[in-house]
Amino acid sequence: MERISVKQEVCHGKPCVQGTRIMVEQVLDLLEAGKSFQEIIGEYFPDLTKEDIKACVRFAKELVQNEEIHVVEERLAG
Repeated sequence: MERISVKQEVCHGKPCVQGTRIMVEQVLDLLEAGKSFQEIIGEYFPDLTKEDIKACVRFAKELVQNEEIHVVEERLAG
């Protein structure tokens, strides 16, 4: 992902939009809150582009897509 970078010295190694200190997590939080791309750019992060926001979503999707989930059944005592 060329638009997303992970560098230990930037935001404690959290994924950020390349060349900024804007974390993917921040963008996803705004999307979850119902903010539109235009609102995110206009009110929060004017340095972002629509492509940057799409890259954040794509980054999160790829993390989930490549995650292997192991279901562990809980047994109730009794």
